[in-house]
Order: sequence, then structure tokens, then C-alpha cells
Amino acid sequence: MAVSMQKTKPKEAAVGNGRTIEVPPVITVRELAKLMSVSPIEIIKELMNNGMMANINQQIDFDTVSIIGEGMGFEITAPKTPEPEPVKEVQNLPLHRRLIANEDPNKLQPRPPVVTVLGHVDHGKTTLLDAIRKTQVVKGEAGGITQHIGAYQVFLGDRPITFLDTPGHAAFTAMRARGAQATDLAVLVVAADDGVMPQTREAVEHARAAQVPIIVAMNKIDKANANPDRVKQGLADIGLVVEDWGGDVICVPLSAKENRGIDELLENILLVTDVANLKANPDRLAQGVVIEGQVDKRSGVSATLLVQNGTLNVGDIIVIGTQYSRIRAMFNDKGKRIKQAGPSVPTSILGLSEVPEAGEFFEVVENERTARTMVEEHRAKTSKGTPTAAIRPISLEDFFSRTQEHGDQTLNIIVKADVQGSLEPIVNSLKELGDEKLKIKLLLEGTGNISESDVNLAVASGAIIVGFSVDVDQGAQRVAETEGVDIRQYDVIYKLIDDIDKALKGLLEPVYADKVIGRAEVRVVFKIPKRGNIAGSYVLEGQITRNAMVRVMRQSKLLHEGKISSLKRFTEDAREVATGFECGIGVEGFNDFLVGDIIEAYVKERVN
Repeated sequence: MAVSMQKTKPKEAAVGNGRTIEVPPVITVRELAKLMSVSPIEIIKELMNNGMMANINQQIDFDTVSIIGEGMGFEITAPKTPEPEPVKEVQNLPLHRRLIANEDPNKLQPRPPVVTVLGHVDHGKTTLLDAIRKTQVVKGEAGGITQHIGAYQVFLGDRPITFLDTPGHAAFTAMRARGAQATDLAVLVVAADDGVMPQTREAVEHARAAQVPIIVAMNKIDKANANPDRVKQGLADIGLVVEDWGGDVICVPLSAKENRGIDELLENILLVTDVANLKANPDRLAQGVVIEGQVDKRSGVSATLLVQNGTLNVGDIIVIGTQYSRIRAMFNDKGKRIKQAGPSVPTSILGLSEVPEAGEFFEVVENERTARTMVEEHRAKTSKGTPTAAIRPISLEDFFSRTQEHGDQTLNIIVKADVQGSLEPIVNSLKELGDEKLKIKLLLEGTGNISESDVNLAVASGAIIVGFSVDVDQGAQRVAETEGVDIRQYDVIYKLIDDIDKALKGLLEPVYADKVIGRAEVRVVFKIPKRGNIAGSYVLEGQITRNAMVRVMRQSKLLHEGKISSLKRFTEDAREVATGFECGIGVEGFNDFLVGDIIEAYVKERVN
């Protein structure tokens, strides 16, 4: 039961002589006497004068110490709480999120979603887009396989959707490696008669690395040998469990050839992306990314741009990397001249002097002076080797320092081996390394030489590449050297596993143990509407603090372990409650208190 303290008239500072001492929230009489350099008897007497009986090991709270300290001529202060470190900005947010971070929320308006179509070759990616766009793109392309990057906008009713038609996940990831991250959703096309193929799995890993949601378009459902259940099983094997199998991945059966299921796919795209609340500010100078660049013999250099924020106009001065130009003409995805393009609208422009690279960032500025300054700064950074990609490459050697800097506790790895028989034991051994805090994430595992696509994925995801008895393709080697990707090649499995294990051990955090700081007994249970049950408790020993972890014990058996959700003294919130005092305790996720239960509070304490 709480003791009512009566504050007595301050005594002359005969003992303390005006000293200032710092006192923790709870302290014993013996410890306080040591701090004050007085006899414990003096403190016990002062406590008795204020109506509190105590022994030399009695714990007293800060408020009590303040009262008796004043009476003994001391100024009592609490230890200064260190200011929390500022939260570091998340660097791997999609570019469109970073662009609107500082915009006035009142000026933000909804924008159309941007969708990328991925999947295995010949599973019907371009045929699907053809059905959506009602144009015969396939007939104009060699072998029916997409040979270029395009961007198209379609409508479901009055709602537009922008599609990026890529020649595969390699180009998709190459764009993201340069910091583009333009896609809001990935549509994974899987043929119902063929199922999950190696490139299907690779496309999934690239979409996951981009941290975008995935919708499965099960194409060719009209074929006689279509087997939807086999496709769904294959998807489940790579971690995509569809909704009718109890998962959360939307799978739309369709036939692009027969134009079946198209509207359902578009409806689901809007359904998924509506949750993301996609917005942009159309009333500002345009910003966005380059989708593709090319040279035409008649019109010169052209570039397909995706506006992500603001509105692009004919006559604007645009800066792309180390060049700037005035836009001479703009065309929409149907080849018609337009005067402006808003957020999520793809447009082809004329007026550039150099062909830009896919994924480069563009920005419209007010005048040529500003444009020249930005170009010069960009050239200076490039000449000094300053990385411009959104994600810097990483190596095993610098992983520890990178973790200290950014707090990243996951080592991303791409594994390639000569045969499946070698790949399986390597993957199984790697999965056994690390723990719940230090994890290894296998972005991709496969057989065959290390390809340029593998390196692009590593660049975009900050991963290292581990190869066992395989070579590195010339193109992959060239990109790896340019981008600084760490490629490790091994001929002995033990050496491969040992190197990764050593990297993780260099990252291991100090060992912490649970330290019990207080125990309380439940004396009565209060039912609070909309809040659950609160345990009216008496602190038996130590202290119960507001942010502590607790164990609820019943007859020495653990019932629940969680965090304190509320701590009160009578009707007031309390930071801590000391021995001998009553309090109300709420525990997150637990309501089944019984009289006699023991609530044990503990903290994590470093032991080495």
C-alpha cells in the first residue's frame, strides 16, 4: 500500500552544505547514504520525520529522496537522459517516394500506378500487353519476342494504368540498379501449360529485391493441356502462395489470345495499388526517370521518359546526367504530339544531344544557368568516382562497417554452381549460418556461369555473388568491375562456407542476458472496457518500470512473455513503481490474469 508522505519544513543545510547529487529513479537507503557521505541512520531518521518507516536495505523512490534530501540540505537531481539519436533516413525507398517526401501534402494528388510485366520467355508477356492495348505489337517484332523497352498507358473505365514493357528482368533490374525503382507493381506472367520455369523464378527474385507487390497472370488458360494446380504448386515452391491456396498472392487466370480475364487483371492491379495510396504533385517542375534512349536517322536522339512528380511541358529545360537540353517535341505512347505529361505518364521527347541510359534521373529546371551548374556538379562527382546508384556495392570485407553505419543485419547472396548436386549442399549449409539477428538472404540460387543479369541483381540489391566451379561471363565481369560487385569463386565447398561464416562472426553483436529488476504479485483483476484486463498488483521486490519486458508466472510456470502496455499508480501513469507500492499493470497480448499470479519484470543486460 502506498505511504502518504508529509513534506516537513526544510532543515538548515547542516549535513549537506548545499551539495547537488544525482539519484536514480529508485535507490536503497544504504546507497543513498553513500552518495550523501552520511550515516544511514541520518537518512532513516529523516524518513521517520516524514512518516515513513524504513530499514537500511529499503528502496525509496526519487520523489521521496527529493523530499528528505531537501531537508538534509541536498539538491537532488535525476540523471540526464541522453537525447535519442536521430533516425537515419531510409535510403532504399522507391524514388517516387523520395521525390514527394518534402512536398506540401495539400498539393499531392492521386496518380496512376506503374506496372512492369515480367516472366519466362514465350509465356506471353507481349501478347498480354497486346491484348490490353488492342494493338498488334507482336506482329512487328522478330520471333514474337520483345526487342525494346516501351511504356504504354491503358484505361479501365476512366482510370489510367501505365505499363512498362521490358525485354525481361535484366533490363528491369538494370534500371533499378541506377536508382530508378519506378515500378509500383510487378505482373508475373506464367503459362498455364508450362508452369514455373527458371526465368520465372529469377523474375520473382528481381521483383522481391525491388520490394514491389506481385500479381500472377496465369496465361494460356485456354490450352487443352493447361494445368492450373501444377502452376500454383510451382508458385508455392518459390514462396508465392496464391489466395485460393490460403496465401496472399492474387492469381488471375486469363487467355491473352482469346482476350479473357483482361479486365479482371486490370481491376486487381488497381485494387492492389490503391492500398499504396500513390500520389504526386502535378503543380511543379517535372522529375522522373528515363525508360529508354535511342537514335533515329530522321529525328535524331529521342528518349522515353516516365514522369514521377510534376508536369513535363514542351519547351522545358531538362537535365539528364551530364547533359541538358530544351524539349523540342513530345509524343504519347500512340505517337501523337502532346504539349504536356503529368505524373505516371510516359512520353517520348526530342531535343537531346546524347542518348541517355535507362534508369537515369531527369529533372526540369527554371533556366539554363541552373542547368549548367547541375551538369557541372554531376560531372565533378562522376570524375571523382562518386557512386550515383541508389544502392552501393558491398563486399564481405566491408560488410561489418556497412552494418555499423546503416544497421543492416542481412547479407544478400547470389549463389551459382556448376551442377544441382553441388548447389544443394551449398545452399543448405548457408541457410544454417547466422541467427535471428544476423541473417543470410539467398536472392538467387541456380546453376550455370555467372551472368550479367546476376550482376545487375547484385548491383540493385547490394549483394555479393558466390560461384562454385563456374566461370564469369565477359559481360558480367565487365559490369562487376564497373559497379564494384564482389564476385567470389570457389572450388572447395568448405572454403566457401567458411568465408561466409567468418563474415558473419565479424558482425556478431555482444551477448545479452535477462536481468530481473522486479517482481509483483497480482492482488485483484480489473476489467477495463476496450482496454482488456489490468492486474492490480503489489510490488514484492525491486521495481516495475514502464518499458520493461515481463513474464507472467503462475505456480512457477510461464504463461506469457511480453511488454508492459500500461503502468499506473491509482489513476496516474507511472514510469516506475518500487517495492512496497501498489500499481496497475497491463501486459501486451495478455488478459487472463488470476489473483496470485507473479509478474516478473526484466531488462536485457550486456554480459560481455
